[in-house]
Amino acid sequence: MIATPTKTPHTGQDYLPKKVTETTQLSPNQSLLPLTANINNHDHLEIGGCDLQTLVEQFASPLYILDETTLRTACHQYRDGFKTYYQGESQVIYASKAWSSLAVVGVIATENLGFDVVSGGELYTTQKALTQLGYSCQEIAQKIYFHGNNKSVAELEQALEMGCTIIVDNWLELQTLVQLGETIPNQKTPILIRLTPGIECHTHEYIRTGHLDSKFGFDPNQLETVFSYIAEQKSLDCRGLHAHIGSQIFERQPHQDLAGVLVEWLKIGQEYGLTLSELNIGGGLGIRYTEDDDPPSIEEWIKAASEAVMKACQRSGIPLPKLIAEPGRSLIGSACVTAYTVGSSKEIPDIRTYVAVDGGMSDNPRPITYQSSYSVVLGNKMSAEINETVTVAGKHCESGDIVIKDAQLPQTHPGDILVIMGTGAYNYSMASNYNRLPRPAAVLVNNGEANLILKRETYDDLIRQDCLPEKLLS
Repeated sequence: MIATPTKTPHTGQDYLPKKVTETTQLSPNQSLLPLTANINNHDHLEIGGCDLQTLVEQFASPLYILDETTLRTACHQYRDGFKTYYQGESQVIYASKAWSSLAVVGVIATENLGFDVVSGGELYTTQKALTQLGYSCQEIAQKIYFHGNNKSVAELEQALEMGCTIIVDNWLELQTLVQLGETIPNQKTPILIRLTPGIECHTHEYIRTGHLDSKFGFDPNQLETVFSYIAEQKSLDCRGLHAHIGSQIFERQPHQDLAGVLVEWLKIGQEYGLTLSELNIGGGLGIRYTEDDDPPSIEEWIKAASEAVMKACQRSGIPLPKLIAEPGRSLIGSACVTAYTVGSSKEIPDIRTYVAVDGGMSDNPRPITYQSSYSVVLGNKMSAEINETVTVAGKHCESGDIVIKDAQLPQTHPGDILVIMGTGAYNYSMASNYNRLPRPAAVLVNNGEANLILKRETYDDLIRQDCLPEKLLS
């Protein structure tokens, strides 16, 4: 079922997730609030059985609140969806750039998903979490795929030592891997080749990655030369192809088109003697940030992509490859909210009213970066009538630090708990210390229990890496 826009909400209760049927859960990416969202007897928003006002009193604000049930549900729907609709082997890997931390890796790993990492830091975080969970070195290597358009030599050496699959983006990387591989006897480096498929999709200019004018991947006119080169390298084990066409995508057709392009190149690569048996179609499924957003469900996206790959393989006469998908935002975005405390306000007659909160662009840079829109409720007044239009402003010394423009809210007062929905993807991972604000804490909530998964930074943390030259002290 696809989420459809609703009437203008009258109270915060109108944002609660709706059941599709009594036996079928809503696709998490179609829900504004986490699936466990509820209103308790105090008229407070609860998530994971935890009262948000109580959480703020205990952990302070701003506070990221991650719902374990919603995150696990998304993992289940992706994993089980491919088993249902794809007739070959499949693997779901989490695009950890959306939110990389030990706890997030830990939850997703226990759902038997793999990981897409894009830096040495993400690789290190994922390896550390999996090691603490008891995975062997071989199991860790099999779970991780390493992306990036400008991996350093140190990062490539880190990946080679681990033995994970490297998704090769360009000639320099490919040739560097060959040189490094020559120093490691009796070891073949597992790789996928990333290509730019030339497919446009309707999303923000900065998060489109599949069109030809992109910094990512080999151009199609280079691929046959790439295949020929790889076929001569004894240190490389080229297992397949990868492409990614963008993020926050609501259309299914681009991914169906992508399947045809990838399968065609898979067949050509096999003609060069390469054993190409993996096809990574990227991710990019969007989530519902506002009432008007209308993304396909996880199941619908999987069904469309799987059928497209199977039909393309049938047309080309090649066996079904291992199908890999790498969702990030649609796995974790809707599972998290951010709670703020309302502070000052400013009314400009006949223009607008500003309501300020104790965070902003340092904990959520997406509005100022991508002009992103969000939905909001007052977590301590869920049944109060929505009767004001205000602009929610952050506390940073920046005119553009606006969290939500023209937000629909009940009347607000200092101390109210303002809750922004859908902040699980690219909020913590893109957070900064602008204006020397410490980054927020994060808690994982489930069955009435809240576990701290990220400590709030302190002022001492802010200066931990600072150095005062000795000459200034003399």
